[in-house]
Amino acid sequence: MSRYSRHIVLSEIGQAGQDKLSNAKVLVVGAGGLGCPVLQYLTAAGIGTLGVIDHDLVETSNLQRQILFGTSSIGLNKAIAAKARLEDLNPTIDIQAYPKKLTHLNALALFEKYDIIVDGTDNFTTRYLINDAAILKNKPIVYGAIYKFEGQVSVFNYENGPSYRCLFPTFPKEGSVTNCSEVGVLGVLPGIIGSMQANEVIKMVLGFANVLSGKLFCYNSRNSETVILNISKLDSAFQKVRDGRDTFENDTPEDICESPVAEVSAEMAFQLDNVQFIDLREQDEKPSVDISNCIQIPLNNLEKRLDEIHSEKKIVLFCQTEIRSKKGVTLLQNHNFKNCYSLKGGALAILNLKN
Repeated sequence: MSRYSRHIVLSEIGQAGQDKLSNAKVLVVGAGGLGCPVLQYLTAAGIGTLGVIDHDLVETSNLQRQILFGTSSIGLNKAIAAKARLEDLNPTIDIQAYPKKLTHLNALALFEKYDIIVDGTDNFTTRYLINDAAILKNKPIVYGAIYKFEGQVSVFNYENGPSYRCLFPTFPKEGSVTNCSEVGVLGVLPGIIGSMQANEVIKMVLGFANVLSGKLFCYNSRNSETVILNISKLDSAFQKVRDGRDTFENDTPEDICESPVAEVSAEMAFQLDNVQFIDLREQDEKPSVDISNCIQIPLNNLEKRLDEIHSEKKIVLFCQTEIRSKKGVTLLQNHNFKNCYSLKGGALAILNLKN
C-alpha cells in the first residue's frame, strides 16, 4: 500500500488498477537508451512480471543516455546489469533477465510468456522479427524509435489495429538508414520517448482509452513540436506474416550490420602499400580526417561512384564507427572488388593513431 499509494489514491486506478499492474507480464526487448527508462518506470509502477532480453555489454559510450547503468556496470551484460539495478528499485516484482539475442528460434516461445512486448531496439532486422512474432502470438507491441533530436512512439497489433509492417511494408534499402552510434543522439531524448512507451504499456494494462494504436506520435526535442500521424491497417501485411507461420523458426535472416567482413586496424592500414581510403560519412560529420589517398563518398552514393574506386588497390573504408564501412565492403564485394577492408574503430581510430 505504501509503495503504490500515489497510484491507489488516483480514482482512475485505485487498488483494482494496481492489482491489474501487479498481474501484468511485460517483455522489454533491448536494455539500451529506450529500454532503460521503460524498465525503470514499469518496475516502479509494479508490473508483476518484467522480462528483459539483450545480448550486448555495457560500454562507456552508453552512459550518456542509458542511465540505468553506472561506471561499475561497464563490461557487464545489459540484461543482467539491468536486473540487478531494478531489483533494488523494486524487490517485490519478478524480473527475468535473458542475456542473449532475440532470434527466430526463441522469439515465439519467449513472447508466449508475456502479455505485452516493448520494442526498445535500434535496427530494422529485429523490429521486423518482433513484429512478426507478435502477430503470430497475438501480442501487442509498444514501439519507440529515436534519431538525433527526434523520436517516435506507437502501439502495434493492438485490438485489431495496424502492425509495424503497415507503417513500413518493405525493408529499407541497405545503407539508407543510420543509427545513433553513427549520427549521435541527444542524451535526454530516449528518456522522453522511453517514458512515453512505459505510459502506453500502463494505459493498455489499465484499460484506458486513446492508446496510440493506429497513430504515430512524433516529437522534436529541439523545438518541442509534436505531430500525430495516422497509420492505416494493411491486411496484406498480416497475411504475409501468417502465411510464413510454418517456416518462421527456420527463417534466420542475417542482420546487415553484423555481416562478417574483412577488417583492418588503423595501424595496419597505414602500413599497407597501394591503398585507397574511402570516407563513407556525410560531408558535415565530425571529426574531420585529413589523410592522403582518401576520397569521401557517402555510403548512399557509393554504388553510383564505383568508377572513382581503383580496383587494383587495397581499399579501406571507414565511417564514424564500423557499421557503414562493413556495409560498404559487402557492397563493393558484390561488384567484384577485391581486397576490401573495414577500418576497426572508424574515424576516431585514425585520429587516435595520428595523435
